[in-house]
Amino acid sequence: MTDQTSGTDGQLPPDRDHWLVRQGTIRRLWIGFIAVLALTLVPDLFMEHHAEFGIEGTIGFGAWFGFVSCVALVLGSLALGKILKRKDGYYGD
Repeated sequence: MTDQTSGTDGQLPPDRDHWLVRQGTIRRLWIGFIAVLALTLVPDLFMEHHAEFGIEGTIGFGAWFGFVSCVALVLGSLALGKILKRKDGYYGD
């Protein structure tokens, strides 16, 4: 078998970059993701909301509430990690 890597570090040569690390592909992916997210909010403009609470009736409530909840989970896990963190030599060598 032939090794197609350029060196011992396992990296591909510059002319053979993986398609996910090319700048053009990254830009297209971001545009696609933003378009999909915007398209998921469009139907919300035409739907009648039956909210239990006033804030549930806002446009895009599910989207922004989900985002805020995700950020809260990440920040909570970071705080929990700092609380539960042990020194490197905690278990001994």
